[in-house]
Amino acid sequence: MRLVSADGAALRPASRAAGQPHGEQPALPLMSVVVPTCGRPALLRRCLTALLAQDLAPEAFEVIVVDDGQGDATRQLVAELAQRSRLPLRYMSPREHWGPAFARNAGWRFARAPIIAFTDDDTVPRSDWLMEGWRALAAHPDWVAAAGRVVVPPLRPGQPPTDHERMTRGLERADFVTANAFVRRGALMRINGFDDRFRRAWREDSDLHFRLLTLAGPVGRAPRAAVLHPVRPEPWGVSLRQQRNAFFEALLYKKHPVLYRQMILPTVPWDFYAIVLMTVAALPLALLATPGPMLAALGTAAALVLRFAWRRLRGADRSWRHVGEMLATSAAIPFLSVYWRLRGAWRFRVWFL
Repeated sequence: MRLVSADGAALRPASRAAGQPHGEQPALPLMSVVVPTCGRPALLRRCLTALLAQDLAPEAFEVIVVDDGQGDATRQLVAELAQRSRLPLRYMSPREHWGPAFARNAGWRFARAPIIAFTDDDTVPRSDWLMEGWRALAAHPDWVAAAGRVVVPPLRPGQPPTDHERMTRGLERADFVTANAFVRRGALMRINGFDDRFRRAWREDSDLHFRLLTLAGPVGRAPRAAVLHPVRPEPWGVSLRQQRNAFFEALLYKKHPVLYRQMILPTVPWDFYAIVLMTVAALPLALLATPGPMLAALGTAAALVLRFAWRRLRGADRSWRHVGEMLATSAAIPFLSVYWRLRGAWRFRVWFL
């Protein structure tokens, strides 16, 4: 792993900023911001520009960019911004691509501050983000972490959202996401950080949240510490690719079965399993020359698919293109979801549906 200061200079000690505790100057920054990234320099530039404009004094925090994609463009971007700023901006590059959980672990272990602020390369932190996060933890010394607020601006103000936009808006209701979280370094050390078996950007934050709650202490909320999370443009059928995330639902369930049912998914998606079973059952029924039961099985599966598509379209964009995408992907999602859920259950050796 390569660890460098992007500006090539020694990192300066922090000085007291407005709102910070009085007394002697701390030898270390108050906060370290960890930003994992993977081949998205344009988004990363937007995020780092917002971090460079924080209300907190530049000497009071540092930013660590963890490049999981090992791209020259990312390294050059960090070096360019570091030259134009007084902010300690550091660059790391793991030798292998292990996913965002591994990247965040590398970042916080390299960090120097007692509070680690996590965000993603596709967010835009508000100018008072770090100040409000610090204030929330300072006001509650018993909290081991605090979840900030994620704001998803409407893609088309006044217009119904697409399915992808509505899924992104789910971040606004999440209990704890690493797009906006503040965690005490001591708590991360106590629980050994993220579980890097979560190789995709999915449920690694829920696992961290649950382990903090059960092993470290209370996790509060910092609603005034906000980041914007604009909806990224995605190609047609993005929801099909996202079904791979279900693989890691099994791992989260294995580790936290009670909390998973309480806070993630209270019931099994029986409609998906019914669609798959009814469709699979239609083939032997056809071979047995029993058209009535075969048609009943296919009709049941089709009715469940249409109900699923209607749920996704309720209150959403009704353009022909979007309706067509919802119908087509709703027919495929149950099969992909069941496949990845069962594959995850097999991989992690847990009874999970």
